[in-house]
Amino acid sequence: MLTTEPPSFNLIDQSEHLILLGVSNSVGIYFFVIAILLLISAMMSGSESAFFTLGPKELDELKEDESSSAKLIQKLLDKPRDLLAAILITNNMVNVGVVILSSFILNEFFPPTAEQNHLLRFLLDVIGITFIILLTGEVIPKIYANKNPLLVAKLTSKPLYFLSKLPPISWIRIVLVNGGSLVNKLNRNASIKITSDDLEQALALTKEENGSIEEHKLLEGIVRFGNTEACQIMKSRMEISAIEDDATLQQLFTFILDSGYSRIPVYRESLDNVIGILYIKDLLPYLNEQGDLDWKKMLRKPFFIPENKKIDDLLKEFQQMKMHLAIVVDEYGGASGIVTLEDILEEIVGDITDEFDETELIYTKVDNHTYIFEGRSALVDFYKVTNIDSKEFEQLKGESDTLGGFLIEQAGRILKNNEFIMCDQIKLVVESSDKRRIKMIKCILPQTIENEI
Repeated sequence: MLTTEPPSFNLIDQSEHLILLGVSNSVGIYFFVIAILLLISAMMSGSESAFFTLGPKELDELKEDESSSAKLIQKLLDKPRDLLAAILITNNMVNVGVVILSSFILNEFFPPTAEQNHLLRFLLDVIGITFIILLTGEVIPKIYANKNPLLVAKLTSKPLYFLSKLPPISWIRIVLVNGGSLVNKLNRNASIKITSDDLEQALALTKEENGSIEEHKLLEGIVRFGNTEACQIMKSRMEISAIEDDATLQQLFTFILDSGYSRIPVYRESLDNVIGILYIKDLLPYLNEQGDLDWKKMLRKPFFIPENKKIDDLLKEFQQMKMHLAIVVDEYGGASGIVTLEDILEEIVGDITDEFDETELIYTKVDNHTYIFEGRSALVDFYKVTNIDSKEFEQLKGESDTLGGFLIEQAGRILKNNEFIMCDQIKLVVESSDKRRIKMIKCILPQTIENEI
């Protein structure tokens, strides 16, 4: 008798099918969760760039905006440390989650037991996952946030506020912020020492970035300000307009009209003996005076400073004493020149001229690398015009403050016509001189120096 077995399913095949179905479902869930995590990572990275790149214009708009998101942004910005800690903690946790879930997915397709898959698995783990996280979670959102900081800040303010209050992120944030504050208190006496050379280097690194040449020159003037001495910016005694104390009132009025200055040094017998400063405004009530007027009673006490006086200290003293002019004296007490408040400010903001100033041509630009200067041109003016690095000159200059004096000091004598010296690859040629001084100097710069005049 023939018997037929009833049809039956292969239990082994069925179990394998169920396992594959479960694996595919779990992989799909993993992919979905990874997509959510990458979205959160992108939101955190974008919010970091957006919140901390808001400029004055955007902040003003937020103050005028009455929306809840604008108020929430201002609330978050009131505590920048808490905000930054929440962003970084969330972003790092999310990225770790992406890496872990990605490893689970790769384990399904490239089991670690298969020897032939080691290289491919390594490339996918290190390069593939890292590339995805950087591209979708860092680069793209930050680029977009930098261009639209206010929009991104408004979109991410509420989710960010919620995540910052959500445990365990809030617990870790509190620990980190409080720990950082404790470290700051322990190191409150520690000071960061930044030299002027460090600041100059920082300015040089940012010179090629956005910003006008005038802004960089202003910053460079501020950096050099503290290292500049009074003798470097003073007007030498040969250029001082001063009057002797035995001049008559009529002679004084004539001298005032010719000089055009509002403050005039007054000396007795020699310019080395300055006895006072005459303020022209003190003479205004006596313009129609016909008889003899003892104008010397109107003199104000002169303010004497040494040649090596730092101009940042001098500026403070000018402010405290409410003065605008100081007499610079050498080590023997003789007058070397004068420094005014205008001279100090010009070191920062550049030349200041008014309707009474005469525009004096102190140099001639022959081409981009050749200039002709007067011998009495100050070294600081020479640096500004040629835009050279002044370190080498400042180390060699000694007591000289003018370009002609620098050549004489380096050569040890008054150079004759067509004689020259080299300093820091810069050629200084004497164009005109006599037995007493060097009158004109040609400056030839190396081709590598780019001038920004």
